[in-house]
Amino acid sequence: MTPRRPGAALLALALAALLLAACGGAGGQTYSWGWYVISPFTPQGRTNLGFLVEGFGATIAISLIAIVCSVVLGAAVSLAAFAPGRALRAFNRGYVELFRAVPILVMVLWVYYGLPALLGVQFGIFVSGIIALALSDSAFEAEVFRAGIQSVEKGQVEAAKSVGLSRWQAMRFVVLPQAIRRVLPALGNQFVYMLKMSSLLSVIGFQELTRRANELTVTEYRPLEIYTFLVAEYLALILVASWLVRRLETSLGQTHR
Repeated sequence: MTPRRPGAALLALALAALLLAACGGAGGQTYSWGWYVISPFTPQGRTNLGFLVEGFGATIAISLIAIVCSVVLGAAVSLAAFAPGRALRAFNRGYVELFRAVPILVMVLWVYYGLPALLGVQFGIFVSGIIALALSDSAFEAEVFRAGIQSVEKGQVEAAKSVGLSRWQAMRFVVLPQAIRRVLPALGNQFVYMLKMSSLLSVIGFQELTRRANELTVTEYRPLEIYTFLVAEYLALILVASWLVRRLETSLGQTHR
């Protein structure tokens, strides 16, 4: 028997809940549905749908850039955990504990409002969002890479050194390629997490999916319909991202074999 996919189950539950809510109300107050606000069959609905869907580009763009910065930064921080010097190892632990402890929303607000006051440089919304997301996620990426590096057998490192490779060359040519392949599923999960956490940038005015839904709700006064469509947008986005990650895992697995 083929297991049911979590995304399909969640979608079925959401649709069932909406149907029950629409059909309910016999013993209570009946909600007057206003799907016209996002109907593709009316001029108003098409305009609103276009406004909402335009947020996909901003959400995907900032998530991709932030995850790339986060992976690079996290990989660099993880290497400090294996440095011979005690100072670098202490830096690794301090960095990870600091940025894992600070909530992402707080980091977004601090970077956007606090960092310019500290450095005397005003960052734009887009750059502030990338900095906040990358810093917050890089601590988790560092732990992911550290676990991947530690999973590589020590005998391979010793074998690399025995053929004349330095410590850095062994890490670069032997350990890291295997570690990256092993942590790819975790990196994919972090990208999905980044897509969802990008919604927090709505608080500083970034025009991604959630911000556009909030603005449309203020003008149309139809929060249930608009936020239901927002849920569907994120569900579609996450399902596509998860599928792409699985395809990449399969491709790399075949290449390795």
